[in-house]
Amino acid sequence: MQKFKNPKSVLVVIFCQTTNRCLMLQRQDDPCFWQSVTGSMEANESPLDTAIREVFEETGIDIIGQNLKLIDAKHTVEFEIFPQFRHRYAPEVKINKEHWFYLPLVNEITPMLTEHLAYQWLTIDEATSLTLSPNNSEAIGKIHSLIKS
Repeated sequence: MQKFKNPKSVLVVIFCQTTNRCLMLQRQDDPCFWQSVTGSMEANESPLDTAIREVFEETGIDIIGQNLKLIDAKHTVEFEIFPQFRHRYAPEVKINKEHWFYLPLVNEITPMLTEHLAYQWLTIDEATSLTLSPNNSEAIGKIHSLIKS
């Protein structure tokens, strides 16, 4: 029996407070697609737990072990799943609910990539232009207000 992805996920925008740049990751299954850390929630997993797990799986950053501050934006969006990724979901599923988080870092790091081809640290404007995901672009654009607060 095929196991389908849960249409509830997290988006974690990782940004460097000293350079005002954010981390973008190139997908293996679609090399034209650059994004922030994302991932589906597992059964009985909270959005916060998912964010912590996904950041570690995709970058090697240990939020708990490194005592980092993960910011829950307390914001969710619903969006239509891109056609090239829909096969991972049950046939009737077309909408995903995404919870937003931000992870500020003091310094840019070299991520340990396990699920992506490459990474880039980009300015906020460069990152919002690069991603094909409108909600990822919107989330990155909100870093300006986080930096000021």
